[in-house]
Amino acid sequence: MITAIVFVKADVARIPEVAEALAALDGVSEVYSVTGQIDLIVLVRVRNHDDIAAVVADRLNKVEGVIETETHIAFRAYSRHDLESAFSLGAE
Repeated sequence: MITAIVFVKADVARIPEVAEALAALDGVSEVYSVTGQIDLIVLVRVRNHDDIAAVVADRLNKVEGVIETETHIAFRAYSRHDLESAFSLGAE
């Protein structure tokens, strides 16, 4: 699984609508509204690098209200959150 983190600058008047449209795209796992220089952080999780281009360049960038994107490919994940969640399933 390949994870891309996409920083999105969006039309400020349309941030909620843009976020919902992005969250509905295949390959997008999460969308966060954030403070700072960017408006949204989008997590894209796909099986291969070509799929990143399909999601980001072919679909995400074409959502009305997206002004600019910056994409970062993750090499490794160091968070224990996902691992701990997986082991806690059904452990009640």
